[in-house]
Amino acid sequence: MNGEPSAPRTGGQQATVERGGLWGLMFSFAGLLLLPYSALLSVIGIVQGARARRNAKASGGQAPGSIASIVVGVVGILWALLVTVGLVVFSEELAAYSECSARAHTVSAQQQCDDAYFDAISKRFPDQPWVRDLVEGNRVTS
Repeated sequence: MNGEPSAPRTGGQQATVERGGLWGLMFSFAGLLLLPYSALLSVIGIVQGARARRNAKASGGQAPGSIASIVVGVVGILWALLVTVGLVVFSEELAAYSECSARAHTVSAQQQCDDAYFDAISKRFPDQPWVRDLVEGNRVTS
């Protein structure tokens, strides 16, 4: 990875190393971390990884990180989709929680907001006892 070509190939040509896969991997990881831009950065990472792989095949070289870039990019797109669906499904509860938290100026008022939010989430899935257990398990008791 020092920028020099790898071992000489038969026929006197040096193998080339395509760096686009590493750039794609960085974009894909940024897509996982920067949620508002997750889908866009992940798509850029996938495209960059695919281009690097195609260019490396055409020139007979290597494209380190290109497959990882594509895989992490797909995970980033799935993550963005999951978060978007969650925000849409729970938009009413999140809006009510945001309003309540903005008015809460004490710890006990914030605890009431948290309780109301958890109750609203639990009521969303009344036939699923595991949701109630999950919500109850995540409550902070003081």
